[in-house]
Amino acid sequence: MGVGNPDETAVAFDGNWREFLPIALTNFGLTLVTLGFYRFWATTRERQYFWSRTRFIDDYFEWTGKGIELFKAFIAVLVLFGLPFIALQFVMQGLLMQNQGGAFFGLVLLLYLFWFYLAGIAMYRALRYRLSKTYWHGIHGGSDEPGWAYGWSFIWKNVVAYLCMALLFPWSMTALWKERWEHMSFGPHKFESEPQWSSLMGRYIIAYVSPFIAIFGAMILMIPMIIASAGSPGEEPPAAMMGAIVVVVILAIYVLMPLLALIFYSAYMREVISTLRLSTLEFYFGARTKDWIKLFLGNVGLYLLAGAVAAIPIGALGLFSVFTNLEPGHSPFGDNPVGYIGFLILLVIPFGLVTPFVRYRGWAFYIRHMEVGGIIDLATLTQSPTRELKQGEGLLDALDLGAM
Repeated sequence: MGVGNPDETAVAFDGNWREFLPIALTNFGLTLVTLGFYRFWATTRERQYFWSRTRFIDDYFEWTGKGIELFKAFIAVLVLFGLPFIALQFVMQGLLMQNQGGAFFGLVLLLYLFWFYLAGIAMYRALRYRLSKTYWHGIHGGSDEPGWAYGWSFIWKNVVAYLCMALLFPWSMTALWKERWEHMSFGPHKFESEPQWSSLMGRYIIAYVSPFIAIFGAMILMIPMIIASAGSPGEEPPAAMMGAIVVVVILAIYVLMPLLALIFYSAYMREVISTLRLSTLEFYFGARTKDWIKLFLGNVGLYLLAGAVAAIPIGALGLFSVFTNLEPGHSPFGDNPVGYIGFLILLVIPFGLVTPFVRYRGWAFYIRHMEVGGIIDLATLTQSPTRELKQGEGLLDALDLGAM
């Protein structure tokens, strides 16, 4: 069977937001009334919908994960890592009270490296779990490697990138992508990946030097203001000039630098996905920088809309005064607990309603720009020998990281 022919795309997402709306509303309502506990089952319902509307060649994916798996994994992480971390806080406070500064900073460094190690394992095991719960033609993926070795690779490769003045991050990112995916399989076949980090260096260098250029530019803009101030002792710099400098600095920090970083990330995603292979299948990802900009602007628009919707009842009820009328040393909850809780509820509702649609747009974006080429023989794709996992992504969920 040919894949990725000109007549029909090999990968497609057939969902629509109107169909997804009842799922999002139900998930949000149940998550709200259960004070967040339902979110594990909400995640499962979302994935079941996304997977069931994603077609690969002649069949749709199926998500077989369960909410209870995510819940159990999260509880396990809280017990195994959360409680010792809380106990460690008391040890650190004791070291400070005893003026054991060296031991304190040594413990902080070890703790930082430990969390970094867990972050690497979380990314690895999330990908492993999601592949093991993804079925197509009765076939699933995954890996028999637990990810402990990947955690060490995640540490030392990122440390090397840092020690080289952060210039080797394209190398560490592509090397970790390769290591992560080449431990995975789907059916009887292993994934292969050969991304070239050198092709990303040009865009990365531009993003890398942008903060220094922004600082230098701000200093250049300060020169006329300094000259004007020197010529008139005691006179304040012109307000228009100060305003122009502030605007330039804000644009550099919140527009220029993120845009340059996005230009690099766009090239990175095209490079790593487009060099991914599974047996005779080759993947391709065609999203350009302008496509990413449209995605993020759309998401920002949704959040701005949520903020505007939240501001109407908050302003009508006068709840902004919970924060604006605070006196030094007072807290909004202590001074007005009812108003503070009401403010949070009115803020959470609209943002909680739009967030599932941000995830919906992200899934649709990836599938829309994904393509697969090559030849596939279903007879060779027998049931995967990789065992199906029974635990969820508790570690990833606890650390709030993404699989990719």
